[in-house]
Amino acid sequence: MLLALSFATEADKHKFSLIYEKYKRLLLKKSYEILGDNALAEDAVSEAFLRVYRNLHKIDDPNSPMTASFLVVIVKNVSLTMLKKNSKNLVDDIDEGEYKDSFSLEASVINKENMRAVKRIVEKLPDSLREPFLLAYGNDLPHKDIARFLNVNENAVTVRIHRAKKKIAEMLREEGWA
Repeated sequence: MLLALSFATEADKHKFSLIYEKYKRLLLKKSYEILGDNALAEDAVSEAFLRVYRNLHKIDDPNSPMTASFLVVIVKNVSLTMLKKNSKNLVDDIDEGEYKDSFSLEASVINKENMRAVKRIVEKLPDSLREPFLLAYGNDLPHKDIARFLNVNENAVTVRIHRAKKKIAEMLREEGWA
């Protein structure tokens, strides 16, 4: 993959190489979970790394949990787009009438407001709680992988996520959401 890309600096090439080697297996796993096909997952990961290449300037620290989160979001988006394209024929066969009545504008607005409140509260959490929480719930990473990214043991990750959930619930109650 590195041979086909041209980098502005040797540092950029090194950063990309480090990111590729560190995260390619994780991205393949995440993509396969969505697509259920090895060949499609490999295509999705290749596309994801092309996007990483184009956005390399947005990555400061390749070893950061935020980098892992950023990469997982990219591969999820690519995989979901591929899944939509591949299942378009199935969608065409579905009778749309079944789903029109099930949409509720009120429920949709309430859900969006709830999500905004939770997002605002999560952003207020200290990094030590926010990062494992986002990696676990925002990116569906197992505690074992989060522990590896954060260089802590798995029990510490479990405790931090529990504390984050407790703090979020407390802050939601204080704001009148729960």
